[in-house]
Amino acid sequence: MGEMTNEMVEQEVNRQMRIIGKGAAEIVGEEELREKLARSIRENQPLNVKLGLDPSAPDIHLGHAVVLRKLKQIQDLGHQIKIIIGDFTGRIGDPTGKSKGRKALSDRQVLANAATYKEQIFKILDRGKTKVYYNGEWLELLNLEEVLRLASTVTVARMLERDDFKKRFAGNIPIGLHEFFYPLMQAYDSVAIDADLELGGTDQTFNILMGRSLQKAMGKEPQAALFMPILEGLDGVEKMSKSLGNHIGIQEDAKVMFKKVMEIPDALIIRYFELATDEMPEKVEAVKEELADGKNPRDVKLKLAKIITRLYHGGEEEERAEAFYREAFGKKAVPTDVPVLDIPMECSVLKDIMGIAVAAGCVAGTGELRRLVSQGGVRKNGEKIAGLDEPIADGDILKIGKKLFVKLRKTV
Repeated sequence: MGEMTNEMVEQEVNRQMRIIGKGAAEIVGEEELREKLARSIRENQPLNVKLGLDPSAPDIHLGHAVVLRKLKQIQDLGHQIKIIIGDFTGRIGDPTGKSKGRKALSDRQVLANAATYKEQIFKILDRGKTKVYYNGEWLELLNLEEVLRLASTVTVARMLERDDFKKRFAGNIPIGLHEFFYPLMQAYDSVAIDADLELGGTDQTFNILMGRSLQKAMGKEPQAALFMPILEGLDGVEKMSKSLGNHIGIQEDAKVMFKKVMEIPDALIIRYFELATDEMPEKVEAVKEELADGKNPRDVKLKLAKIITRLYHGGEEEERAEAFYREAFGKKAVPTDVPVLDIPMECSVLKDIMGIAVAAGCVAGTGELRRLVSQGGVRKNGEKIAGLDEPIADGDILKIGKKLFVKLRKTV
């Protein structure tokens, strides 16, 4: 193939920028990024694309995966993904935006969390095309003189521009001097790997822009910054969070994942297409047009649930999950392929398994189960249960509330 003309390069830059920009909240240094892409295309040299991971919370849900999915799209364009696991910074503790700094982690916690992270990120990224680093590899080597030189590149006034520092300073809440070093060290990661582009959520703006500043101060070409929006959870209001119970975990059972996607508010369908899938921009536009033309949102959501479940579980599991959903929630029939709840042989009535059901997470508490029974919200094999003295047997299928099915299995 001959050398690319300027027009061909520009066309390819435009194509890549459309994919990179899909769903993004903001790109800082957009013109610089276009220039970097043009050079990358002409010289056939991939960009170094950075994501820093804080190893404090190892369970990844679709909210965390927004940035990882964007990385996968950039990886598929041929660029080099570099994941930085903050083992060194994690041992110091990150200012979180809350009223006090995050607790520092032990070496053992950091490594355990990092191992879990790696296992999960490779459900999204291509393992063979991803480099993983620990920032202790370079931060532990800095001597005091080098640390002080780093500190000289930023003022206290600049640090106090960060929202959480500003609020704590105004509220007379202590800020440890070491906390100022966290964004500075995260910025040094960009210097260490010669990052061309760094990704993060909009809650990481300060730290990522600090990377640009430090690269400039150290005579390097500054990275562009791509900020992805924060994804709302199933409630359609709050940020997706495991603690709020509005999350979809990437390791959840395919049937659970499929059902949860079907529960998102209609107003978030396009947002989930943009942020939780790898669909090309033109496909997302087509979905917008379908909805605008009056297509039933439930049918569009069904397409979304299939796409997301297939991304994390593959085709066979997705097909089983869809069949289960249609059987359980479409036809209102009693499904056959349901999660099993083990109960002791001596359990003979519903009342006997209340504690087991609570411990398994089927209901929040025994009070909730009593309320559901009294309101006709619990069924056995498709029939409403009249009371807690309802007989139960091995193989019975209970429907608890509107969505949960469990199959009882008596064990010795």
